[in-house]
Amino acid sequence: MRTITLRPVHHKGEDRIALYFPGEKDLTEKVKRVKHARWSGTYHCWHIPCTREAYEELKGYIGDSALLDSEELRRYLQQKKVLVPATVEQPHYTQSKMMLAHPLSEPNLSALAQFRDMLHLKGYSANTIRNYCNEFHHLLRLLGKHPVYVLEKKHILSYLLWLIEQCGHSETHVHTTVNAIKFYFEKVLGRENEFYDLPRPKKPLKLPDVLAQTEVMNMILKIENPKHRCLLMAGYSAGLRVSEIVGLKLIDIDSQRMMLHIRCAKGKKDRMVPLSHKFLESLREYYREYKPKVYVFEGQAGGSYSIRSVQNIVKAAKERAGIHKIGSTHMLRHSYATHLLESGTDIRIIQELLGHNSITTTMRYTHVSRKDIGRIESPLDRLVW
Repeated sequence: MRTITLRPVHHKGEDRIALYFPGEKDLTEKVKRVKHARWSGTYHCWHIPCTREAYEELKGYIGDSALLDSEELRRYLQQKKVLVPATVEQPHYTQSKMMLAHPLSEPNLSALAQFRDMLHLKGYSANTIRNYCNEFHHLLRLLGKHPVYVLEKKHILSYLLWLIEQCGHSETHVHTTVNAIKFYFEKVLGRENEFYDLPRPKKPLKLPDVLAQTEVMNMILKIENPKHRCLLMAGYSAGLRVSEIVGLKLIDIDSQRMMLHIRCAKGKKDRMVPLSHKFLESLREYYREYKPKVYVFEGQAGGSYSIRSVQNIVKAAKERAGIHKIGSTHMLRHSYATHLLESGTDIRIIQELLGHNSITTTMRYTHVSRKDIGRIESPLDRLVW
């Protein structure tokens, strides 16, 4: 009996089903009848869309003239169901390549599905779910056919040491890995007593790069586009994260009380921050020209502005202002906090405005503020030449 082998491939930005079969003319004619069937010179085969509709259409045309071997395709679709969010229409090429090259065993794929579902049930943010799943998936790929649930603490310690010594992962990266592994063994498997004290590398104290007020002003003045200028002003005037800038809606602007309502920010927390008068003036000018409907900053096709676009705008503004300090949109948030501290704002109020859970996070701005140390004269300047 002739066989058509179905293999998943990522071709020109989308998942496709590659069809490998003997070159009999009758089979070729039947495959060509499938909607959107194409020949690939790269893969030297016919391929069809990776959809249930295309697969059923192929089955109807082939009938009893050949067997369909779909084992590789089935394994890939199982991986895709677990690894790719339902909201993503097509996985990225690198993600598809990784799933094809490193398919998980059935037990480990089931473990990843349980892991992801528990994160959702506990209400973790989309960013945390993505980061934890990526780190857990990295471990599962290395295990091959060995099930993850048989691992003991000594195995996890060896893995963490390998990440640091061989892979060169940063302290922050390893912390995320520890959090993900602990979550699986403690929350999914209920083995809290074994993994509660996994060692964590000490994080370095890194001070944020901060712009001077004149540098912020130059960046804003160098931008002629009203929309781009408002984006910069939003980040600096209220200390917003880039995700909060693109997520800001028209209903969040309370011009009567002069407040901004930041909804469901990091940690799923709402907060209120003062609305700048200068930002409001620029916002009204921008609104008259662009007339956004839902979000304050919308893309050309509607919906919220992309984070990448905001980062590119900040990068261009820095270049035009001749600023070479390292940092992107978050630098505006750092500058907001530091300038508030230097003007005498209480650190506890700054903590609330930034939405920090711990005052320790906010305290790092005391290390870059000129409020106290800026008044200290260097001994070198007291020398008489």
